[in-house]
Amino acid sequence: MTQTTYLQYEAPWPVHSLDWCKTPAPGQHLWARSAYRLGIASFVENYNNRIAVVGLQDERVLVEDDYTDYPDFATLCEVAHGYPATSLQWQPASAASHAWSNKSPSTELLATTGDALRIWEYVSDTGSQMSGYVGRQSAPVTHNLSLKTALSGQSKVQNQSTGAPLTNFSWNEKVPSLIVTSSIDTTCTVWNIDTAAAVTQLIAHDREVYDVAWLPNSTDIFVSVGADGSLRAFDLRSLEHSTILYETPAPKNVPVPSVSPSASARPPTSPLLRIAFNPSDSNYMSTFHMDGSEVQILDMRSPGQPVIELKAHHAPINALGWGSAERPLLATASGTSPRSAGSRLNSPRPDVKKRVVTEPVMAYTAPSPITNLAWSPLIKGMTMNSGFSTGTGEWVAIASGKSIRALKV
Repeated sequence: MTQTTYLQYEAPWPVHSLDWCKTPAPGQHLWARSAYRLGIASFVENYNNRIAVVGLQDERVLVEDDYTDYPDFATLCEVAHGYPATSLQWQPASAASHAWSNKSPSTELLATTGDALRIWEYVSDTGSQMSGYVGRQSAPVTHNLSLKTALSGQSKVQNQSTGAPLTNFSWNEKVPSLIVTSSIDTTCTVWNIDTAAAVTQLIAHDREVYDVAWLPNSTDIFVSVGADGSLRAFDLRSLEHSTILYETPAPKNVPVPSVSPSASARPPTSPLLRIAFNPSDSNYMSTFHMDGSEVQILDMRSPGQPVIELKAHHAPINALGWGSAERPLLATASGTSPRSAGSRLNSPRPDVKKRVVTEPVMAYTAPSPITNLAWSPLIKGMTMNSGFSTGTGEWVAIASGKSIRALKV
């Protein structure tokens, strides 16, 4: 039987945020199809945005139909979101066994950020689909996505009653009731989504904060990056100070500003847009600059300078993400010159001189710019309705205009 390494879906709107579900749906762990679900969010410049859950085509496609006429994924459910979602994530795998106070075991959670942190409940009823006769169309499957709560507290640095727009967030895998968000008002806020309350809010940067990430296996330490060009680490047990792990090098030959800044003012530097930890070795983080075509790999044990730089792109990078294998790949995606590249990185010793990597272990060129990407967990192989099969392993989903493409790694 022929194995497929490519799945595709065409959304009715441009896609920006997306994420691959971390586990099969509740009660469906023996049903491989439910592991192929994506959460996606639109990006249109008005208040009519949408978020949706898409999954593989199922038995609703009649056997006498030509399957090649259908995309691999179908929309399972969608709801209005208002402003575009700056980030969308499924609950971490640990959420299935977490002791929630007000969540049913049969539901899954998704979260989005934009003008607020929103928590959504997703429910799918596929019981009727699990048992059917050969050649008979199964009963319709019920999928429902509903808003559970919206969190937007008052900002420490703004006088308005609602919080400033949120740029991104990180879901704590050890205690999945904790989410930390980043905001354009220079703050980061830690939320307990089980009690729908803010745990703490801190002024994290001198300018907008663009991304935030929990240290793997920690409920106290997180890092953030922002428009001031710095990467900072925070410990909830000691919020009096932060640790600057990396700063964008100050530009040379900068013109003297027309106004008189303080003597200690630092020249404008290139913002850092994203931050992600290596899941198998949390000493290492990856980041990139605004309009930069290089990725910096940093070591928390030797802050200040990258230990590895990836120079496989020829256009500004839009997204990056680590896989979840024992030796994970790092995927990066760029815009004007669309390319998704994967690099397997051996962890260097902190005292070794910076290494430059220019050749990825694999690459994919899309027909239009890639705006975002998301890794799947390790998924078992299965036979699809089309007659093709998929092998066991990881997938990378990429957003390119209205198209979603899932690539087998």
